[in-house]
Amino acid sequence: MSAVRTTRTVLAAALVAGLTATALAGPALAAAPAKPDHEATRQALLAAVDAGVPGAVAQARDGRGGWTGTAGERGGDDRFRVGSITKTFVATVLLQLQAEGRLDLDDPVEKWLPGVVRGNGHDGRRITVRQLLNHTSGVYSVTADPGFQEKIFGPGFLEHRYDRWTPRQLVDIAMTHAPDFAPGTDWNYSNTNYVLAGMVIEKVTGRPYGKAVENRIVKPLKLRATSVPGTDVRMPKPSSPAWSTLSADPDAQVHDVSRLSPTIAYAAGEMISDSNDLQTFYRALLKGRLLPKAEMKEMTTTVPISPEIPGAGYGLGLMKQKLSCGKEIWGHGGGIHGSSSEAQATRDGGHSLAMNFNADWTGDGNSVLEAEFCGVTPKR
Repeated sequence: MSAVRTTRTVLAAALVAGLTATALAGPALAAAPAKPDHEATRQALLAAVDAGVPGAVAQARDGRGGWTGTAGERGGDDRFRVGSITKTFVATVLLQLQAEGRLDLDDPVEKWLPGVVRGNGHDGRRITVRQLLNHTSGVYSVTADPGFQEKIFGPGFLEHRYDRWTPRQLVDIAMTHAPDFAPGTDWNYSNTNYVLAGMVIEKVTGRPYGKAVENRIVKPLKLRATSVPGTDVRMPKPSSPAWSTLSADPDAQVHDVSRLSPTIAYAAGEMISDSNDLQTFYRALLKGRLLPKAEMKEMTTTVPISPEIPGAGYGLGLMKQKLSCGKEIWGHGGGIHGSSSEAQATRDGGHSLAMNFNADWTGDGNSVLEAEFCGVTPKR
């Protein structure tokens, strides 16, 4: 899997990427009328439905105001599981704690989680909190474990969808494997990094990491559609069903996977939000409303992702990329069962987009970004 695909599809991509299915899509419905400057984005949503996505929703804001577009069976104010977009919230909390002097990102993980990162060459004494946040720790990703994949991403999901996992259980699975590389010597996307990051927040604050997210970000920004569900398997309304094939077989049955135990993702990808709230969050973050200048500089200091992706880099829970027109955008993607999302903005926070497909086996989120920020109309 390429680095770009990895950063955008956090949990289930290895088993569901690259397939086309139309069993649930039916005839493409008309997307919401677009202002002239969002017509390409409207066409990108329609193209996703043509490709088999049951429903697509996007919202954008720029200097001319806001726009909402939908295609297929979606509502403009739908809530959805945001997957790895959760990581930006978690990184923001840790940077706030550093600004308050309650921890240092260069602290070894061992200081906060003694004995947790050990086994098969993993050593929390040699890994810093910063290396968790920018994926240079080398810690093996729990979601790459074959046994975990079999239970969580394949047909076994239907039997195990409501199982509760503790963060320590997730980390312990990762510790049965060797590290990907020595700390600080390379880059590789690992969901275990953010499971550990959530655990660090809990150790520093003495409360669930979700409470820190709620008190420090959700409530101050009045994000009314955003939540950290914890163990609640339900989706709040309004929302549309989330669909998955749970298989690499293009002819596999499609399942409604809306209800699941968020503990499979924890701080690596459990949050729920909508397109409006995600834009509010990233715009506030990039405009400097959530972090002091020093911490914002640290968050936006990136490491290269791959030579194959010129101009792309990963900061602390925040990714930058250059689009075909040369425009640079910052944000994060997220994938989890039946849900594929993007939340991106220009560095000044002046132009933003957040979108979601309620499917995980087809659809090109990058085409929606190219359409909104570059005006590239996809072929249909």
